Amino acid sequence: MERDVAVVLSGGAVNGVLMELGFLKRLRQSDLWPRIGWIYGTSAGALSGTMAALDRLDELEEFMLGLQPDDTFRPHSLWRLPLLGSHDYRLPETVRERLMDAVELARELTASPVEVVVSATDLTESAHGPGARAYELVYSSRTTPPETFGQALLASAAISALVLPLSVDDRVVTDGAWVRNFPLGRAYHQAGVELIVSFRYEPTYPHVGAGWLGTVRRRLEHFPKIPPLRALAEELAAAEARDARGEPAHWGDMIVRLMRVAVQQNTVLEERMAREKDASLAALEALRADVDRIVRAEGGRRGDRVARAVAARFDEAAFPFLGDRLVPRIAVSGGAGELNLETGLRKPRPWDEAAKRELIARGYALLDERLAERAVA
Repeated sequence: MERDVAVVLSGGAVNGVLMELGFLKRLRQSDLWPRIGWIYGTSAGALSGTMAALDRLDELEEFMLGLQPDDTFRPHSLWRLPLLGSHDYRLPETVRERLMDAVELARELTASPVEVVVSATDLTESAHGPGARAYELVYSSRTTPPETFGQALLASAAISALVLPLSVDDRVVTDGAWVRNFPLGRAYHQAGVELIVSFRYEPTYPHVGAGWLGTVRRRLEHFPKIPPLRALAEELAAAEARDARGEPAHWGDMIVRLMRVAVQQNTVLEERMAREKDASLAALEALRADVDRIVRAEGGRRGDRVARAVAARFDEAAFPFLGDRLVPRIAVSGGAGELNLETGLRKPRPWDEAAKRELIARGYALLDERLAERAVA
């Protein structure tokens, strides 16, 4: 069977992986599964996409059901925050212990009929150049050495509001969500793709706020006669006041807000561009058909000659569209809602297995509904 389907998976942290897992489990039950030739993923989508390409979704499910917050990002001591970020990146070690070393996963991918393409953000202090690839790194399981691809897979999922970037070959690499959280455009540009099946996670962000600042301030206020401590308590009170006004309470709060803006903006733009270019291609095709019908209405050899000339001119035209043809897409999007499993808080609640299973079921149901609508399955 010809492989002519591309799958696109967005970032989304633990909620995203769980919902993508359900989405992929439903996709595996459809007649589209053996047609998949490419999987494009960022962050959470890179991990779930890799396991899908290896047809190891059952292992991914077992891994996710056993996962807890400290297995992914473990909070640093407060005194280490200015130097190392708020968390230690534990996910690479957890993946190695419970699934397989990321480099070994990448080696297995080289034998898979499905190509996995991972997007990541380039933070290297060097010239990036103009164009669409500026600050974006793209790693393909077909063309990237396994040692590099395995590192890139984990770097793409390194949430940079929490942890420092990773080194991948000669590049400094972090969470791909900054530049391309939803790599839909790459699927449109892939030759041979006749259908795109996509999942876009719709996030909700926890409020970082100033709750913990109040605890520190109240402790410092026990020492009002020590000038440095009194001054720090005053600064903490000012931070609490900013939080009450809806402003960023502190630098970390501001970084999280900026990341939210950047990630959601590039995600929305990616999908908006796809819709607009699809509409443009459809309108162009309709225009071409109308012109051809009008010209041929004149009849005779002259009408045929003019129609051929017009068709040739249409064929020569170069439009900056997302693709040179209209590619149908089965698009799924959804969020965790009240089931949201928070990532990156200093004292997150344990991740409940029942909530995880419900998120998996939600991803499954979302695609099941779309497949039913399209009468594909």
